[in-house]
Amino acid sequence: MAVYEYTARTRTGNLVHGVLDAPSQREVLNRLAEQGLFVVSVREGRQRVARRGGRVRPRHVAWFFGALADLLQAGVPLLRSLEVLESQTANAAFAVVVEQIRADVAEGKNLSEAMARHPAVFSELAVSMVRAGQEGGFLEDVLRRIADFTEHQEEMKARVLGALAYPAFLLCVTSAVLVVMLTFFVPRFELIFARMRERGQLPWLTETLLAVSNGIKEHWLLLATVVAAVGAAVYAVIRSDEGRAWWDRVKLRLPVLGGIWTGWAVARFSRILGTMLANGVPILTALRIAKDSTGNRVLAEAVERAADSVAAGATLSAPLRAANVFPPDVVEMISVGEESNNLETVLVRVAETTERRLTRQVELLVRMLEPMLLLVMAGVTLVVVAALLLPVMRMGTAL
Repeated sequence: MAVYEYTARTRTGNLVHGVLDAPSQREVLNRLAEQGLFVVSVREGRQRVARRGGRVRPRHVAWFFGALADLLQAGVPLLRSLEVLESQTANAAFAVVVEQIRADVAEGKNLSEAMARHPAVFSELAVSMVRAGQEGGFLEDVLRRIADFTEHQEEMKARVLGALAYPAFLLCVTSAVLVVMLTFFVPRFELIFARMRERGQLPWLTETLLAVSNGIKEHWLLLATVVAAVGAAVYAVIRSDEGRAWWDRVKLRLPVLGGIWTGWAVARFSRILGTMLANGVPILTALRIAKDSTGNRVLAEAVERAADSVAAGATLSAPLRAANVFPPDVVEMISVGEESNNLETVLVRVAETTERRLTRQVELLVRMLEPMLLLVMAGVTLVVVAALLLPVMRMGTAL
């Protein structure tokens, strides 16, 4: 599949430009003829050059959303805004993506539909939030929030990676030292401990260490193959629909991390739903759209069931409480908002409170990672040293 840039005229004589994905130039001509366009020129686009420009990074996406929000808020039409961003995009690969989005919008597609054609660049969450902004008439606000959210994610990722740099270095060095000890150093002690093993006096910890050492030394290729095969299988399972649904359930039940994942999903859902309700979108329509903003199928299914209950005349808080996946305090706040007829304000307040609390939790977790990893490495080293010293101490006692 190649990318073709075309120039054509409409039946009224207007000149239009665009981009199409097609297997051949003939297919492009057929598609344009079906649209009632008179082709002026068709040439293969710059897809291959763009691929050499590197992959699209989240900072490029955050810049795109923020700049697009600024242009739209200044009154610049969407199509013209995309043309401006296309010319200003520094990353070649992302420039092609923006160009294709502009072409799709020029052909009559809305922005979310054009973005959905590039799942490797725009996440399902971003597409659903843009769709919600289009439906509710607050696209600029949504684009700004996506930009802020993406930048916040990148900031947290950089902070976590920075905090893990030193422990990761120590972990790599310690792992290398342990591998060298188990494969070259520990086997030399086996001859020294042979007589104690015959007498049955060798400590079980030393027996285990020697067994692990022999296993790694004799079957290292098999172990590496098994680890690689298991990793590939897990990745393939998670990429499938069933595997992703299973992984979404597991993420919510993980200790510590499960609460953080749930909190971020609920915060996104609350903010999107509250913003849509504040802009006059009916609650059923808002729920159908906002459910995708959770980024988790378990929570999305719970919201879908809640929408069905609301359509039947029930409150929103009752089915969310029955689903047992939303935090109880959030459900209580939603119930209070329904009773006071102020749900949209309560939802935005819930999102802001949850985001502040989760930011503090993540920062604390990052600070705790370094000492926890150091303790684990110290414990592993202590076990190896103890396994080698126990027989020596026992021999000294016997003498």
